[in-house]
Amino acid sequence: MNKSKVSIKLIAPVLFSFFVMSFSDLVGIGVDRAKTEFDLSNTQAQLIPFVVFLWFFVLSVPIGIFQDRIGNRKMLTMGMVVTVLGLLFPFLFNTYHMILVGFALIGIGNTVLQVSANPLLVDVVPSNKRSSFLSFSQFIKSIGSMATAPLVVWFAFQFGNWKVSFLLFALLALVNIIWLMSINIQESSNTEKKATFKSSFRLLGNPFIAMMVACIFAIVGLDVGINATSGQYLLDRFSTEATMAESVRSLYFFGKMLGTFAGALILTKLSSKRFFLVTSILGMLVLLCLIFSTNDWMALVVIFLIGISLANIFPLVFSLAVEKFPDRKNEISGLMIMAVVGGAVLPPIMGWLSDMFSVTASLLVLLVAMGGITIVSLINFKSINQN
Repeated sequence: MNKSKVSIKLIAPVLFSFFVMSFSDLVGIGVDRAKTEFDLSNTQAQLIPFVVFLWFFVLSVPIGIFQDRIGNRKMLTMGMVVTVLGLLFPFLFNTYHMILVGFALIGIGNTVLQVSANPLLVDVVPSNKRSSFLSFSQFIKSIGSMATAPLVVWFAFQFGNWKVSFLLFALLALVNIIWLMSINIQESSNTEKKATFKSSFRLLGNPFIAMMVACIFAIVGLDVGINATSGQYLLDRFSTEATMAESVRSLYFFGKMLGTFAGALILTKLSSKRFFLVTSILGMLVLLCLIFSTNDWMALVVIFLIGISLANIFPLVFSLAVEKFPDRKNEISGLMIMAVVGGAVLPPIMGWLSDMFSVTASLLVLLVAMGGITIVSLINFKSINQN
């Protein structure tokens, strides 16, 4: 779509879909609440993020291929319908297994949203404003991520049932479905050679692409691991008051929101490779500070700083990969979204370590993941002089 002016009528419902996308971050407080309500082990509780993020690995490429046939708006709408169903399951069926089913549906819906929302946004904004609106969409998502945990806590306090809040989230998603279907979007058609399973997976034979995909795996695992474990860490190590421990996620997402905004400014002065190195080293330092925190207030400050330091790694890795291979952006996009499965893999490992040793010991998984990202950032930084 070749537009010269911004149409709020078209852009607003697409941007709001990024708010709906943030509902997958309910996984963190879902771990805490379900663990208490159903007396789960840490391993059982960490299966919740597993069933959410597993689908990025299974469905991302098939969804990308399928949406080439039916269009981005229809695909995005389907993702929100599945999200609504996922939000209703935990409320309607109050068992651990049904909570797993509900969060699995949220994960499937979120996979669809991640694949379809960005290209649809590109279609409804002028070409000279695409980058700014794509950045703004992440700001919208951060607001949703920051708001979900306090809303769950408030609904739990008011109604004695934390899952009542899911009705509100389902209603918001339903409103967005109706809103999105009420507008007419002229979608651009793909005239390039389409990505296939074979062309995508063949790229993993390239060492650079393999490293960058591994970074996405690690950073999403870190993000979900902090989200799912930070509350338990405060409860287990410092006996922090429960409401305060649950609200720490909002502090983390607030840090991510500020970090994304600051990153956009910094990248006007600093190269992507240099900033990737700086933010990776900062991530290592703040994770070490979390492990060695001496009280809950120190831990709260450090978790906020973790949010700032990790905020830009995903877009930095993605942009560096596409920058190096611009003609393979479709295949790279599919691989990057598949790598989001890191959010399904690392939390169960952390849960097992928590049961075997302690929640603090489980943070070593995050430290190893951050160490891998830092090594890749160093390799990328050294390549500056070789180019």
